[in-house]
Amino acid sequence: MNFSEVFKQTNQLCKVSPDGKYLATCVQYRLVVRDVSTLQILQLYTCLDQVSHMEWSSDSLFILCAMYNRGLVQVWSLEQPDWHCKIDEGSIGLVSSRWSPDGRHILNTTEFHLRVTVWSLCTKAVSYIKYPKACQKGVDFSRDGRYMALAERRDCKDYVCVFVCDDWHLLRHFETETQDLAGLEWSPNGCVLAVWDSCLEYKVLLYSLDGRLLSTYSAYEWSLGVKSVSWSPSSQFLAIGSYDEKVRILNHITWKKITQLEHPAVIDNTKATVYKEVEKRPGVGSDEMSLHSITMGTTLFNTQSKYEICPLPVQIPVVKPDPDRANPKIGISVLAFSSDSRYLATKNDNMATAVWVWDMQKMSLEAVLEQTSAVRCFQWDPQRPRLALCTGNTKLYLWSPGGCVSVQVPTEGGFQVQSLNWHCSGNSLILLGKDQLCLCYMDTDQEDK
Repeated sequence: MNFSEVFKQTNQLCKVSPDGKYLATCVQYRLVVRDVSTLQILQLYTCLDQVSHMEWSSDSLFILCAMYNRGLVQVWSLEQPDWHCKIDEGSIGLVSSRWSPDGRHILNTTEFHLRVTVWSLCTKAVSYIKYPKACQKGVDFSRDGRYMALAERRDCKDYVCVFVCDDWHLLRHFETETQDLAGLEWSPNGCVLAVWDSCLEYKVLLYSLDGRLLSTYSAYEWSLGVKSVSWSPSSQFLAIGSYDEKVRILNHITWKKITQLEHPAVIDNTKATVYKEVEKRPGVGSDEMSLHSITMGTTLFNTQSKYEICPLPVQIPVVKPDPDRANPKIGISVLAFSSDSRYLATKNDNMATAVWVWDMQKMSLEAVLEQTSAVRCFQWDPQRPRLALCTGNTKLYLWSPGGCVSVQVPTEGGFQVQSLNWHCSGNSLILLGKDQLCLCYMDTDQEDK
Protein backbone atom coordinates (compact mmCIF):
# COMPACT_ATOMS: atom_id res chain seq x y z
CA MET A 1 0.00 0.00 0.00
CA ASN A 2 1.45 3.38 -1.03
CA PHE A 3 0.38 6.97 -0.31
CA SER A 4 0.74 10.10 -2.45
CA GLU A 5 1.80 13.51 -1.22
CA VAL A 6 -0.88 15.77 0.27
CA PHE A 7 -2.83 18.28 -1.88
CA LYS A 8 -5.10 21.17 -0.92
CA GLN A 9 -8.88 21.03 -1.31
CA THR A 10 -11.89 23.01 -0.05
CA ASN A 11 -15.24 21.71 1.28
CA GLN A 12 -14.19 18.13 0.40
CA LEU A 13 -14.90 18.90 -3.26
CA CYS A 14 -12.82 16.20 -4.88
CA LYS A 15 -14.13 13.79 -7.51
CA VAL A 16 -12.68 11.21 -9.90
CA SER A 17 -14.08 11.36 -13.45
CA PRO A 18 -16.48 8.51 -14.39
CA ASP A 19 -13.88 7.06 -16.80
CA GLY A 20 -11.35 6.98 -13.93
CA LYS A 21 -8.67 9.03 -15.73
CA TYR A 22 -8.90 12.43 -14.03
CA LEU A 23 -9.11 13.86 -10.53
CA ALA A 24 -10.89 17.21 -10.11
CA THR A 25 -10.48 19.24 -6.90
CA CYS A 26 -11.72 22.66 -5.86
CA VAL A 27 -9.46 25.00 -3.91
CA GLN A 28 -11.73 27.95 -3.01
CA TYR A 29 -12.55 29.53 -6.42
CA ARG A 30 -10.08 27.44 -8.45
CA LEU A 31 -10.80 24.11 -10.15
CA VAL A 32 -7.75 21.86 -10.57
CA VAL A 33 -7.83 18.81 -12.88
CA ARG A 34 -5.08 16.22 -12.46
CA ASP A 35 -4.12 12.99 -14.19
CA VAL A 36 -5.01 10.23 -11.70
CA SER A 37 -1.97 8.08 -12.50
CA THR A 38 0.73 10.81 -12.39
CA LEU A 39 -1.12 13.51 -10.33
CA GLN A 40 0.24 16.10 -12.79
CA ILE A 41 -1.97 19.19 -13.23
CA LEU A 42 -3.65 19.08 -16.66
CA GLN A 43 -6.00 22.06 -16.40
CA LEU A 44 -6.54 24.97 -14.04
CA TYR A 45 -9.80 26.92 -14.20
CA THR A 46 -10.79 30.07 -12.29
CA CYS A 47 -14.41 30.36 -11.16
CA LEU A 48 -16.21 33.61 -10.27
CA ASP A 49 -16.58 32.72 -6.58
CA GLN A 50 -15.91 29.95 -4.09
CA VAL A 51 -17.40 26.69 -5.39
CA SER A 52 -20.24 25.09 -3.37
CA HIS A 53 -20.75 21.98 -5.53
CA MET A 54 -18.72 20.28 -8.27
CA GLU A 55 -19.72 17.38 -10.53
CA TRP A 56 -18.39 15.54 -13.62
CA SER A 57 -20.59 14.89 -16.65
CA SER A 58 -21.24 11.19 -17.36
CA ASP A 59 -18.81 11.16 -20.34
CA SER A 60 -15.99 12.87 -18.34
CA LEU A 61 -15.79 15.76 -20.85
CA PHE A 62 -17.33 18.57 -18.77
CA ILE A 63 -17.23 19.73 -15.15
CA LEU A 64 -20.03 21.67 -13.48
CA CYS A 65 -19.17 24.15 -10.70
CA ALA A 66 -22.08 25.66 -8.79
CA MET A 67 -21.81 28.78 -6.63
CA TYR A 68 -25.05 28.73 -4.64
CA ASN A 69 -24.42 32.06 -2.87
CA ARG A 70 -24.28 33.85 -6.21
CA GLY A 71 -26.98 31.79 -8.00
CA LEU A 72 -24.36 30.86 -10.62
CA VAL A 73 -23.24 27.71 -12.44
CA GLN A 74 -20.11 27.52 -14.57
CA VAL A 75 -19.33 24.62 -16.88
CA TRP A 76 -15.80 23.84 -18.08
CA SER A 77 -14.69 21.65 -20.97
CA LEU A 78 -11.72 19.32 -20.65
CA GLU A 79 -11.20 18.99 -24.42
CA GLN A 80 -11.60 22.72 -25.19
CA PRO A 81 -10.25 24.69 -22.20
CA ASP A 82 -11.18 28.02 -23.84
CA TRP A 83 -14.87 27.06 -24.07
CA HIS A 84 -16.98 27.74 -21.02
CA CYS A 85 -20.60 28.22 -20.11
CA LYS A 86 -22.16 30.41 -17.42
CA ILE A 87 -25.73 30.00 -16.15
CA ASP A 88 -27.11 32.77 -13.95
CA GLU A 89 -30.39 32.02 -12.16
CA GLY A 90 -30.64 35.66 -11.04
CA SER A 91 -32.79 36.79 -8.14
CA ILE A 92 -34.73 33.51 -7.95
CA GLY A 93 -31.60 31.93 -6.43
CA LEU A 94 -30.11 28.44 -6.53
CA VAL A 95 -30.04 25.62 -3.95
CA SER A 96 -29.06 22.61 -6.06
CA SER A 97 -27.44 21.91 -9.42
CA ARG A 98 -26.76 18.58 -11.15
CA TRP A 99 -26.10 16.94 -14.50
CA SER A 100 -28.66 14.90 -16.38
CA PRO A 101 -27.43 11.39 -17.35
CA ASP A 102 -26.60 12.46 -20.96
CA GLY A 103 -24.09 15.07 -19.73
CA ARG A 104 -25.61 17.77 -21.96
CA HIS A 105 -28.35 19.13 -19.71
CA ILE A 106 -28.13 20.80 -16.29
CA LEU A 107 -30.95 20.73 -13.73
CA ASN A 108 -31.04 23.71 -11.37
CA THR A 109 -33.39 23.87 -8.40
CA THR A 110 -34.29 27.43 -7.36
CA GLU A 111 -34.61 28.78 -3.84
CA PHE A 112 -37.70 27.68 -1.89
CA HIS A 113 -38.01 24.83 -4.45
CA LEU A 114 -40.19 27.00 -6.68
CA ARG A 115 -39.12 25.17 -9.84
CA VAL A 116 -36.47 23.03 -11.53
CA THR A 117 -34.89 24.62 -14.61
CA VAL A 118 -33.49 22.29 -17.28
CA TRP A 119 -30.75 23.98 -19.35
CA SER A 120 -29.49 22.43 -22.60
CA LEU A 121 -25.79 22.97 -23.38
CA CYS A 122 -26.34 22.01 -27.04
CA THR A 123 -29.38 24.08 -28.06
CA LYS A 124 -29.45 26.60 -25.16
CA ALA A 125 -33.12 25.65 -24.73
CA VAL A 126 -34.67 26.06 -21.28
CA SER A 127 -37.48 23.96 -19.77
CA TYR A 128 -39.22 24.47 -16.44
CA ILE A 129 -40.63 21.85 -14.05
CA LYS A 130 -42.94 23.31 -11.41
CA TYR A 131 -43.69 22.27 -7.81
CA PRO A 132 -40.58 20.16 -6.99
CA LYS A 133 -40.74 18.94 -3.40
CA ALA A 134 -38.10 19.98 -0.88
CA CYS A 135 -37.23 16.63 0.71
CA GLN A 136 -34.37 14.27 1.55
CA LYS A 137 -34.15 12.75 -1.95
CA GLY A 138 -36.63 14.33 -4.35
CA VAL A 139 -34.98 13.50 -7.70
CA ASP A 140 -33.56 10.23 -9.00
CA PHE A 141 -32.47 9.00 -12.44
CA SER A 142 -32.82 5.38 -13.53
CA ARG A 143 -29.47 3.59 -13.88
CA ASP A 144 -29.72 3.49 -17.72
CA GLY A 145 -30.33 7.27 -17.78
CA ARG A 146 -33.65 7.01 -19.61
CA TYR A 147 -36.05 8.20 -16.90
CA MET A 148 -36.15 10.77 -14.16
CA ALA A 149 -38.48 10.50 -11.15
CA LEU A 150 -39.31 13.76 -9.39
CA ALA A 151 -41.22 14.25 -6.14
CA GLU A 152 -43.83 16.97 -6.40
CA ARG A 153 -45.96 18.74 -3.77
CA ARG A 154 -49.11 20.63 -4.71
CA ASP A 155 -52.46 21.24 -3.01
CA CYS A 156 -51.06 19.63 0.17
CA LYS A 157 -50.60 16.28 -1.61
CA ASP A 158 -47.56 14.31 -2.81
CA TYR A 159 -47.12 13.28 -6.43
CA VAL A 160 -44.41 11.59 -8.51
CA CYS A 161 -43.62 12.73 -12.06
CA VAL A 162 -41.71 10.38 -14.38
CA PHE A 163 -39.97 12.21 -17.24
CA VAL A 164 -38.23 10.80 -20.31
CA CYS A 165 -34.73 12.30 -20.28
CA ASP A 166 -34.34 12.42 -24.10
CA ASP A 167 -36.78 15.30 -24.60
CA TRP A 168 -38.05 15.92 -21.03
CA HIS A 169 -41.66 15.04 -21.80
CA LEU A 170 -43.87 13.82 -18.96
CA LEU A 171 -44.41 10.06 -19.13
CA ARG A 172 -46.42 9.51 -15.93
CA HIS A 173 -47.86 11.65 -13.16
CA PHE A 174 -49.47 9.97 -10.16
CA GLU A 175 -50.44 10.71 -6.58
CA THR A 176 -48.61 8.73 -3.88
CA GLU A 177 -50.17 7.32 -0.71
CA THR A 178 -47.83 9.30 1.56
CA GLN A 179 -48.48 11.90 4.25
CA ASP A 180 -45.13 13.63 3.67
CA LEU A 181 -42.95 11.96 1.03
CA ALA A 182 -39.27 11.97 2.15
CA GLY A 183 -37.49 10.29 -0.76
CA LEU A 184 -37.59 8.09 -3.84
CA GLU A 185 -35.12 5.76 -5.53
CA TRP A 186 -35.15 3.59 -8.67
CA SER A 187 -34.12 -0.04 -8.40
CA PRO A 188 -30.81 -0.63 -10.26
CA ASN A 189 -32.66 -2.50 -13.06
CA GLY A 190 -35.03 0.49 -13.49
CA CYS A 191 -38.23 -1.56 -13.09
CA VAL A 192 -39.41 -0.38 -9.68
CA LEU A 193 -39.51 2.97 -7.91
CA ALA A 194 -39.30 2.89 -4.11
CA VAL A 195 -40.99 5.83 -2.34
CA TRP A 196 -40.88 6.34 1.43
CA ASP A 197 -42.67 8.56 3.89
CA SER A 198 -41.14 10.90 6.48
CA CYS A 199 -39.89 9.47 9.78
CA LEU A 200 -43.25 10.26 11.42
CA GLU A 201 -44.96 7.40 9.57
CA TYR A 202 -43.40 4.04 8.68
CA LYS A 203 -44.39 3.52 5.06
CA VAL A 204 -42.50 2.29 1.98
CA LEU A 205 -44.36 2.19 -1.35
CA LEU A 206 -43.22 0.36 -4.50
CA TYR A 207 -44.42 1.61 -7.88
CA SER A 208 -43.99 0.25 -11.40
CA LEU A 209 -42.78 2.48 -14.24
CA ASP A 210 -46.37 3.15 -15.33
CA GLY A 211 -47.39 4.34 -11.85
CA ARG A 212 -49.12 1.20 -10.56
CA LEU A 213 -48.74 0.58 -6.82
CA LEU A 214 -47.09 -2.85 -6.56
CA SER A 215 -46.85 -3.07 -2.81
CA THR A 216 -46.96 -1.16 0.47
CA TYR A 217 -44.80 -2.05 3.45
CA SER A 218 -45.20 -0.81 7.02
CA ALA A 219 -43.44 -2.53 9.93
CA TYR A 220 -45.12 -0.65 12.80
CA GLU A 221 -47.13 2.47 13.70
CA TRP A 222 -47.08 5.35 16.21
CA SER A 223 -43.31 5.56 16.44
CA LEU A 224 -40.46 7.09 14.41
CA GLY A 225 -40.17 5.10 11.18
CA VAL A 226 -37.87 4.88 8.16
CA LYS A 227 -34.38 6.41 8.45
CA SER A 228 -32.53 4.94 5.43
CA VAL A 229 -33.32 2.93 2.30
CA SER A 230 -30.96 1.09 -0.07
CA TRP A 231 -31.35 -1.27 -3.04
CA SER A 232 -28.94 -4.14 -3.52
CA PRO A 233 -26.99 -3.82 -6.84
CA SER A 234 -28.77 -6.98 -8.09
CA SER A 235 -32.21 -5.34 -7.42
CA GLN A 236 -33.18 -8.51 -5.46
CA PHE A 237 -33.29 -6.86 -2.04
CA LEU A 238 -34.56 -3.60 -0.64
CA ALA A 239 -33.01 -2.81 2.76
CA ILE A 240 -34.93 -0.46 5.07
CA GLY A 241 -33.18 0.96 8.14
CA SER A 242 -35.38 2.41 10.85
CA TYR A 243 -35.36 4.23 14.18
CA ASP A 244 -36.05 0.98 16.09
CA GLU A 245 -32.41 -0.08 15.40
CA LYS A 246 -33.39 -2.80 12.92
CA VAL A 247 -32.90 -3.39 9.19
CA ARG A 248 -35.70 -5.12 7.32
CA ILE A 249 -34.96 -6.85 4.01
CA LEU A 250 -37.74 -7.07 1.41
CA ASN A 251 -37.52 -9.50 -1.53
CA HIS A 252 -38.24 -8.42 -5.14
CA ILE A 253 -40.83 -11.10 -5.94
CA THR A 254 -43.51 -10.70 -3.28
CA TRP A 255 -42.13 -7.50 -1.64
CA LYS A 256 -42.56 -9.20 1.74
CA LYS A 257 -40.01 -9.10 4.56
CA ILE A 258 -37.63 -12.05 4.37
CA THR A 259 -35.49 -11.20 7.38
CA GLN A 260 -34.88 -8.66 10.09
CA LEU A 261 -31.33 -7.67 11.09
CA GLU A 262 -31.07 -6.54 14.71
CA HIS A 263 -28.29 -4.52 16.36
CA PRO A 264 -28.18 -5.67 20.00
CA ALA A 265 -25.91 -4.06 22.60
CA VAL A 266 -24.56 -7.50 23.54
CA ILE A 267 -23.33 -9.74 20.70
CA ASP A 268 -23.47 -13.44 21.51
CA ASN A 269 -23.95 -14.76 17.95
CA THR A 270 -21.40 -17.59 17.74
CA LYS A 271 -20.83 -17.25 13.97
CA ALA A 272 -19.94 -13.52 13.98
CA THR A 273 -16.40 -12.20 14.40
CA VAL A 274 -15.99 -9.05 16.51
CA TYR A 275 -12.89 -6.99 15.69
CA LYS A 276 -12.03 -4.46 18.38
CA GLU A 277 -9.57 -1.65 17.68
CA VAL A 278 -6.91 -1.51 20.39
CA GLU A 279 -4.61 1.50 20.71
CA LYS A 280 -1.12 1.65 22.13
CA ARG A 281 1.19 4.63 22.36
CA PRO A 282 4.78 3.89 21.28
CA GLY A 283 7.43 4.28 23.97
CA VAL A 284 9.86 7.09 23.19
CA GLY A 285 13.51 6.94 24.23
CA SER A 286 15.29 10.23 25.01
CA ASP A 287 17.69 9.70 22.11
CA GLU A 288 14.73 9.68 19.69
CA MET A 289 13.47 13.03 20.97
CA SER A 290 14.50 15.89 18.76
CA LEU A 291 13.22 19.37 18.08
CA HIS A 292 12.64 18.40 14.44
CA SER A 293 10.34 15.49 15.26
CA ILE A 294 8.35 17.62 17.74
CA THR A 295 7.85 20.56 15.38
CA MET A 296 7.07 18.42 12.33
CA GLY A 297 4.40 16.48 14.23
CA THR A 298 5.54 13.27 12.57
CA THR A 299 4.21 9.81 13.29
CA LEU A 300 6.53 9.63 16.34
CA PHE A 301 3.70 10.63 18.72
CA ASN A 302 0.84 9.10 16.75
CA THR A 303 -1.06 6.37 18.53
CA GLN A 304 -0.67 3.02 16.83
CA SER A 305 -3.62 0.68 16.65
CA LYS A 306 -4.46 -2.85 15.65
CA TYR A 307 -7.51 -5.10 15.64
CA GLU A 308 -8.03 -7.88 18.15
CA ILE A 309 -10.66 -10.60 17.82
CA CYS A 310 -12.84 -10.50 20.93
CA PRO A 311 -14.23 -13.63 22.58
CA LEU A 312 -18.05 -13.58 22.75
CA PRO A 313 -20.23 -12.24 24.28
CA VAL A 314 -19.15 -8.64 23.55
CA GLN A 315 -20.75 -5.44 24.87
CA ILE A 316 -20.97 -2.65 22.26
CA PRO A 317 -20.84 0.91 23.71
CA VAL A 318 -24.29 2.54 23.49
CA VAL A 319 -24.99 6.29 23.72
CA LYS A 320 -28.44 7.13 24.99
CA PRO A 321 -30.05 9.78 22.75
CA ASP A 322 -31.62 12.94 24.13
CA PRO A 323 -35.40 12.41 23.76
CA ASP A 324 -36.10 16.16 23.86
CA ARG A 325 -34.07 16.96 20.72
CA ALA A 326 -35.19 16.61 17.11
CA ASN A 327 -33.61 13.90 14.90
CA PRO A 328 -32.39 11.71 17.79
CA LYS A 329 -29.08 9.89 17.32
CA ILE A 330 -30.66 6.46 17.20
CA GLY A 331 -31.46 3.98 14.44
CA ILE A 332 -29.90 2.82 11.18
CA SER A 333 -28.64 5.88 9.32
CA VAL A 334 -26.34 4.20 6.76
CA LEU A 335 -26.88 1.07 4.64
CA ALA A 336 -24.37 -0.02 1.99
CA PHE A 337 -24.34 -3.18 -0.15
CA SER A 338 -21.08 -4.56 -1.56
CA SER A 339 -20.82 -4.47 -5.38
CA ASP A 340 -21.60 -8.21 -5.66
CA SER A 341 -24.65 -7.86 -3.30
CA ARG A 342 -23.06 -10.48 -1.01
CA TYR A 343 -22.53 -8.21 2.02
CA LEU A 344 -24.43 -5.37 3.68
CA ALA A 345 -22.71 -2.85 5.97
CA THR A 346 -24.80 -0.89 8.48
CA LYS A 347 -24.33 1.77 11.14
CA ASN A 348 -26.62 2.24 14.14
CA ASP A 349 -26.42 5.88 15.29
CA ASN A 350 -26.54 5.18 19.03
CA MET A 351 -23.62 2.72 18.59
CA ALA A 352 -21.53 5.26 16.67
CA THR A 353 -18.21 3.41 17.05
CA ALA A 354 -19.41 0.16 15.41
CA VAL A 355 -19.88 -0.98 11.81
CA TRP A 356 -21.91 -4.15 11.28
CA VAL A 357 -21.28 -6.42 8.26
CA TRP A 358 -24.00 -8.92 7.27
CA ASP A 359 -23.72 -11.91 4.92
CA MET A 360 -26.72 -11.69 2.58
CA GLN A 361 -26.45 -15.32 1.44
CA LYS A 362 -26.76 -16.65 4.97
CA MET A 363 -28.84 -13.64 6.14
CA SER A 364 -26.68 -13.51 9.27
CA LEU A 365 -24.13 -11.30 11.01
CA GLU A 366 -20.65 -11.82 9.57
CA ALA A 367 -18.53 -9.29 11.49
CA VAL A 368 -18.65 -6.24 13.76
CA LEU A 369 -15.86 -3.64 13.73
CA GLU A 370 -15.68 -1.77 17.01
CA GLN A 371 -13.56 1.39 16.71
CA THR A 372 -12.14 3.63 19.43
CA SER A 373 -13.82 6.72 17.85
CA ALA A 374 -17.13 7.34 16.10
CA VAL A 375 -17.21 6.10 12.48
CA ARG A 376 -17.33 9.06 10.07
CA CYS A 377 -17.63 7.30 6.73
CA PHE A 378 -17.46 3.83 5.15
CA GLN A 379 -17.60 2.70 1.54
CA TRP A 380 -17.32 -0.58 -0.38
CA ASP A 381 -14.66 -1.21 -3.01
CA PRO A 382 -16.58 -1.04 -6.35
CA GLN A 383 -14.85 -4.19 -7.69
CA ARG A 384 -14.45 -6.62 -4.76
CA PRO A 385 -15.94 -7.24 -1.30
CA ARG A 386 -13.68 -4.91 0.68
CA LEU A 387 -14.87 -2.17 3.02
CA ALA A 388 -12.89 0.99 3.81
CA LEU A 389 -13.76 3.20 6.77
CA CYS A 390 -12.44 6.21 8.67
CA THR A 391 -13.05 7.75 12.09
CA GLY A 392 -11.56 11.25 11.79
CA ASN A 393 -8.08 10.22 12.96
CA THR A 394 -4.80 9.56 11.09
CA LYS A 395 -5.72 5.98 10.14
CA LEU A 396 -7.48 4.09 7.37
CA TYR A 397 -9.31 0.86 8.21
CA LEU A 398 -10.08 -2.00 5.81
CA TRP A 399 -12.27 -5.07 6.21
CA SER A 400 -12.55 -8.04 3.84
CA PRO A 401 -13.83 -11.60 4.45
CA GLY A 402 -10.22 -12.52 5.20
CA GLY A 403 -9.86 -10.09 8.12
CA CYS A 404 -9.29 -6.52 9.27
CA VAL A 405 -6.38 -4.08 9.13
CA SER A 406 -5.60 -0.63 10.54
CA VAL A 407 -3.18 1.49 8.47
CA GLN A 408 -1.42 4.66 9.58
CA VAL A 409 -1.52 7.41 6.90
CA PRO A 410 2.19 8.38 6.71
CA THR A 411 1.90 12.13 6.11
CA GLU A 412 3.53 14.95 8.00
CA GLY A 413 1.42 17.23 10.15
CA GLY A 414 -1.08 14.55 11.18
CA PHE A 415 -3.49 14.17 8.24
CA GLN A 416 -6.90 13.33 9.74
CA VAL A 417 -9.16 11.29 7.46
CA GLN A 418 -12.68 12.77 7.58
CA SER A 419 -14.09 11.05 4.49
CA LEU A 420 -13.04 8.68 1.70
CA ASN A 421 -13.95 7.63 -1.84
CA TRP A 422 -12.87 4.62 -3.90
CA HIS A 423 -11.54 4.98 -7.44
CA CYS A 424 -13.85 3.12 -9.85
CA SER A 425 -11.11 0.50 -10.49
CA GLY A 426 -10.87 -0.33 -6.78
CA ASN A 427 -7.08 0.07 -7.00
CA SER A 428 -6.90 3.33 -5.05
CA LEU A 429 -8.71 5.42 -2.44
CA ILE A 430 -9.05 9.19 -2.11
CA LEU A 431 -8.68 10.19 1.53
CA LEU A 432 -10.14 13.58 2.43
CA GLY A 433 -9.10 15.67 5.43
CA LYS A 434 -10.48 19.01 6.52
CA ASP A 435 -8.68 20.98 3.78
CA GLN A 436 -6.31 18.40 2.28
CA LEU A 437 -6.47 15.18 0.30
CA CYS A 438 -4.20 12.21 -0.22
CA LEU A 439 -4.36 9.15 -2.50
CA CYS A 440 -3.84 5.66 -1.17
CA TYR A 441 -2.77 3.03 -3.74
CA MET A 442 -3.61 -0.62 -3.11
CA ASP A 443 -0.99 -3.25 -3.93
CA THR A 444 -3.22 -5.32 -6.22
CA ASP A 445 -0.44 -7.64 -7.48
CA GLN A 446 0.21 -8.96 -3.97
CA GLU A 447 -3.49 -9.44 -3.37
CA ASP A 448 -3.91 -11.49 -6.53
CA LYS A 449 -1.03 -13.74 -5.48
